[in-house]
Amino acid sequence: MTIERVFEFFDYQLKHYPQEKSFGSRQNGEWKFYSTAQIIELARQLAQGLLDSGYEPGDNMAIISYKNQPEWIVIDLAIQYAGMVSVPLYPTISPGEYEYILTESACKAVFIGKGDLDQKIGNVRANLPALKQIIGIDEGVGEIHWKDLLRSDRTGEVDQSIARIKPSDLVTIIYTSGTTGKPKGVMLSHFNLASCIREVKDILPVSCGEKVLSFLPICHIFERAATYAFVYVGLNVYQTGTDNLGGDQGDLKSVSPHFFTCVPRLLEKVYEKIYNKGSDLTGIKKKLFFWAISLTEEYEFDFKPTGLKAIQWAIADKLIFSKWRAALGGQVKGVVTGSAPCPTRIIRVFSAAGIPVREAYGLTEASPGISISLFEPHKALIGTVGPLMSNVEVRLDNSEAIYKEGEGEILASGPNIMIGYYKHPEWTAESLKVIDGKTWLCTGDVGTFVTGKDGIRFLKITDRKKELFKTSGGKYVAPSPIENKLKEDFLLDNIMLVGDRMKFVTALIVPAEESLKNWFEEEKIPWTGLKEAVKLPEVIKLYQQIVDQYNPLFGHIEQIKKFTLVPEVWVPIKSDGREGELTPTLKLKRRLLLEKYKDAIERMYVEG
Repeated sequence: MTIERVFEFFDYQLKHYPQEKSFGSRQNGEWKFYSTAQIIELARQLAQGLLDSGYEPGDNMAIISYKNQPEWIVIDLAIQYAGMVSVPLYPTISPGEYEYILTESACKAVFIGKGDLDQKIGNVRANLPALKQIIGIDEGVGEIHWKDLLRSDRTGEVDQSIARIKPSDLVTIIYTSGTTGKPKGVMLSHFNLASCIREVKDILPVSCGEKVLSFLPICHIFERAATYAFVYVGLNVYQTGTDNLGGDQGDLKSVSPHFFTCVPRLLEKVYEKIYNKGSDLTGIKKKLFFWAISLTEEYEFDFKPTGLKAIQWAIADKLIFSKWRAALGGQVKGVVTGSAPCPTRIIRVFSAAGIPVREAYGLTEASPGISISLFEPHKALIGTVGPLMSNVEVRLDNSEAIYKEGEGEILASGPNIMIGYYKHPEWTAESLKVIDGKTWLCTGDVGTFVTGKDGIRFLKITDRKKELFKTSGGKYVAPSPIENKLKEDFLLDNIMLVGDRMKFVTALIVPAEESLKNWFEEEKIPWTGLKEAVKLPEVIKLYQQIVDQYNPLFGHIEQIKKFTLVPEVWVPIKSDGREGELTPTLKLKRRLLLEKYKDAIERMYVEG
């Protein structure tokens, strides 16, 4: 039987391989787990409690939490059983964004976790007439705790509710974080989401009963779809946050997961720590470290060294790479990264070290999968986002003059494509086009196909259509590949290219503070803070050398002619609650950055 309703993945696990440790999280430092049966039973009881409290099928219900936890899963499942619609939200957005989303979606209840969420929602509560109740996920928050709603006296009511739910029914509204403009509520049906989850099951390099670490925010479609795929496979899901991953006491080492998903920035930060530790070594240990790193430069998927090279790789593995694997628990069979482009350097170095990293591509509007690099031989190619998922079609629209030969905007079609944008048919009409009788999602991403071994076609993303800019000379520049390449340098934390309607390309560069501190120590320059460091001629010269090193990799018009060093780390939200420069998925908010650094940008073009 084909699963077409999302909650049925739990029924499948219960029937085929019920788990005692289906989902768990740390409570007071100790791991506490829920079995498959417990999650289903609690979800049914909560569904009945919601229906008994006057909530109705079709009502929108928000969920907000700073950490992944089994209770989030129970609540999501209960909302589904009751025929309601979940609206998962990031905990790091501003009160103004909460007000906008909760007003548009007219959520009847908000489930919240610990932290400042009580205060954030409380600040806008008076402006939310549809909101009836704030329900605590954790103890001590909200107006009522979720367990206070549990009911088990009329189970038939929940059975009737479940029986009425159709695959085509709306299951969730996910608001995209939006690099520009207002957030858009993506409407996904049970059928949309289930079709993507089914595809992932046989892709994961893990088996029933093995461990997965879940730390990406589950409100994001990438982690949410992955989580239900974990249920389908029968994995034991250890839910945690990004604040307790590394180190000897961190969850990666203590849990020893077989698999996890992540965003590229996390892998970059792990590698930066590894690299900086290597830089602190001395003598033969330091030489061995950087020798091993140099070996990875020739690595490609399916690489099998022979002869002298095989001996070199064996030495590097025993002395260097084995320690990296141990730091991640020693059992990782695979990592899938998504949400943003992953630098090829990161994929290459981790995979070479025996920690296989594969890149996936998709959008919230595609539930989210469009393509994924596989763990099987010859079904992944570094620099691409893998073969298309088997139920997805892609065509390249190259009707505009902005594209190079063989490139075009990626249009996707399949059962995973969204219903549309909530309450905005005009946005839906812009994104969903009917061509030759099929509905195609206009992704806004620019791509091409690369043919690998056995004739397999791999999708390669070359840029975002909306991020392409045209210089005053009429030449188009794709900033993302250039930015991602420069971010491979350890002295760069972030970078944004500028040049729309200008005569040349410039850049805003955020130095990597720890790496720059190490450089100061090596050069015996007193460190007085990042704000002062970026003004020093020696530092400006250092970053000019980096730019000069990478510029020849790009066309003349794409090369960075001037740059400004920014002594402020870009984050999704500031410590005082103000909006940050990145989306919750760590993408650049280009419009905001252009306005924020308007004066610095103008100075780069004076007498340019």
